[in-house]
Amino acid sequence: MKKILIVDDHADIRRLIRMTLEFEDYEIHEAANGDSALERALILQPDFVLMDVMMPGGMDGLEACRRIRAEPSLRNTHVILLSARGQAQDKEAGLKAGAHDYLVKPFSPLRLIDALASLWLVD
Repeated sequence: MKKILIVDDHADIRRLIRMTLEFEDYEIHEAANGDSALERALILQPDFVLMDVMMPGGMDGLEACRRIRAEPSLRNTHVILLSARGQAQDKEAGLKAGAHDYLVKPFSPLRLIDALASLWLVD
């Protein structure tokens, strides 16, 4: 069973993503900000991190992505950034931070499942 860490400062967004994935074969965990995302990722060693870009606190999604991707113990973790910011430079910044994919909110549940499935096949 693949582990997913959902990271978003809005509990309702985390719940929607959880509901989208609950019928798939995933063990789902949650974090509310970049700092706790990094802490939880180090403990859980998730296969996937689905992370909002814009979050309050000391670490936004881009910085959390950089740190996750730089951590040797998390080298097999795939990061998919989720953001309302959909300009080309936003997506480019996400991919430069190490994200494997970048989905613009609102995205369809099917698009999220497809993104996970395509990365799962790469494993």
